Amino acid sequence: MVRPDTVDILDTTLRDGLQIEKAIVPTETKVALAEQLIAAGLKHIEVGSFVNPKKVPQMADTDELLRRLAPHEADGVEFFTLVFNLKGAQRAVDAGAKSIKLVLSASEGHSQANSDASIAEASERLMDAANFARDQGLRFDITTAVSFICPFDGITEPDHLVEVLRPFVAAGAHGIGVADTIGNANPSLVRRNTSAVLEAFPDRPVNLHLHDTYNFGMANVIAALDLGIDSFDAAMGGLGGCPFAPGAAGNIGTDDLVHLLHREGVATGVDVEALTAVREPLISAVGHGLTSSLSDIPATPAVLDDRFAPTGETA
Repeated sequence: MVRPDTVDILDTTLRDGLQIEKAIVPTETKVALAEQLIAAGLKHIEVGSFVNPKKVPQMADTDELLRRLAPHEADGVEFFTLVFNLKGAQRAVDAGAKSIKLVLSASEGHSQANSDASIAEASERLMDAANFARDQGLRFDITTAVSFICPFDGITEPDHLVEVLRPFVAAGAHGIGVADTIGNANPSLVRRNTSAVLEAFPDRPVNLHLHDTYNFGMANVIAALDLGIDSFDAAMGGLGGCPFAPGAAGNIGTDDLVHLLHREGVATGVDVEALTAVREPLISAVGHGLTSSLSDIPATPAVLDDRFAPTGETA
């Protein structure tokens, strides 16, 4: 498999990055953060999720955030939101969403913890959302949580992962997301399960959502690149985590991911130095420091030197 020359990054700072935070970040602050990410060159941004605001109050303003950011769509920016059921899909349509992600657990233990339902039950109600989104002309992707390892059930088998995804691909899912929800996957496991998805659905783009609990995040990116994966999720500064997955640490950092890809000669369209402008406002918003490798490193040419990139090209 040939490595991609370019990679799309879906920044999840405003959703996965903030959903586990104790602080409720004001909508105005979220808008400002989103606009800084856009100014740095990010074209795909996950802004929130349509879930029960009593369970995840940090996401209660997702509809307002979508409306406030909608003018940027004219400049080619695509905004995503997460949806778990028909009601969420309906709320997304009412808010003017054009692209949504449907999320389904790939293990019974996580499905019960995340949605109080078995995989079969959660799949059935999520299919209602898929059909509604398709009929309304929305792009919908299907993402499987705990695609590699579950904190309750252990390793996810590739054949099982494929079968969980299959009904949604048949229903018209545009793309597929495979998520290392607890950040416990290693490169060999990433290669095994992701390869199974690629082989089963060769006509669908595949996105990888990685967390960095054991510092395997960037090694897993390299493993995925070697499979031809050209789309990754990331959150600024390594923020994030799943409130229903014990042990889950933050996402791989958007800043770290851009830096790594550029050093590997893979273009992203993102200015890694411009991303540093997001650090201080983000720290102020959440009330604590960030964990990505670049978080505490000044954005100087010496640090961000990409002259070792094989092609000599960056963004």
